[in-house]
Amino acid sequence: MKFALLAQNHTLYSHQRLKEAAEARGHEMHMIKTLRCYMNIASRRPEIYYNGEKLPLYDAVIPRIGASVTFYGTAVLRQFEMQGVYPLNESVAIGRSRDKLRSMQLLARDGIGLPVTTFAHDPKQTDEVLALAGGAPAVIKLLEGTQGIGVVLADTDRSAKSVIEAFRGANINILVQEFIKEAGSTDIRAFVLGGKVIAAMMRSGAEGEFRSNLHRGGTAKVVKLSPEERATAVRAAKTMGLQVCGVDMLRSNHGPVVMEVNSSPGLEGIEEATGKDIAGMMIEFLEKNAKVGDTKTRGKG
Repeated sequence: MKFALLAQNHTLYSHQRLKEAAEARGHEMHMIKTLRCYMNIASRRPEIYYNGEKLPLYDAVIPRIGASVTFYGTAVLRQFEMQGVYPLNESVAIGRSRDKLRSMQLLARDGIGLPVTTFAHDPKQTDEVLALAGGAPAVIKLLEGTQGIGVVLADTDRSAKSVIEAFRGANINILVQEFIKEAGSTDIRAFVLGGKVIAAMMRSGAEGEFRSNLHRGGTAKVVKLSPEERATAVRAAKTMGLQVCGVDMLRSNHGPVVMEVNSSPGLEGIEEATGKDIAGMMIEFLEKNAKVGDTKTRGKG
């Protein structure tokens, strides 16, 4: 089979592993830089060009679109879909998951456990928003943040109000969430592929750091999920319409709560923590499921 991997940085561990896994199974993997693509949006014959040449038709495309290029990246991916190329994750599903507010609304609609999350436009509503989130300590998140960047823990009502008012005064959209104290500085990343959890790890934040992201110096180890945690991860992936994703959850006193659904989860941490060949499983999934023209919208909303 012939695969395209759509990503800006081809040297990343995850992308090299996917290329190695595909080639080890006898497939071709073309590494395509997202922002170097350009498109001919012509009636009934959509084309994609790369470095001056028209790209061939592929059996499947693996989108690894960075958060900073979501708009253009999903446009390129849609062009592949218009050609009938099977996407591991669809453009609609990626856009859905990248919008933190929309994804939270969809997860809440489907009854999936979440921390209390509030959103408002007017800085004058800070007291009300903070009260809905249970007061300080509270977590304040930029809607466009990633890898733990743009996430602030406010310890007191006064500091929370200052941060909220500063962001809203600068017209920056934020979410305010309850702080799940009992989780400490740990969270769970469940790796979902094709509607099943294939691996899971527990991430712990560095000393003095409440964020557990590995990019922020956190550590990871394999973890056994409860049936409820496993079901929550699968349902969250289904709500987003994602074939592959990392579902980040906290263990709260009232069960697992989803913090984020990541449409381009890194492979390095999960492979090292679990010893599993996640890249190989992703290629095997494409072998079994990639069908020309199968680009239906898989999620809801």
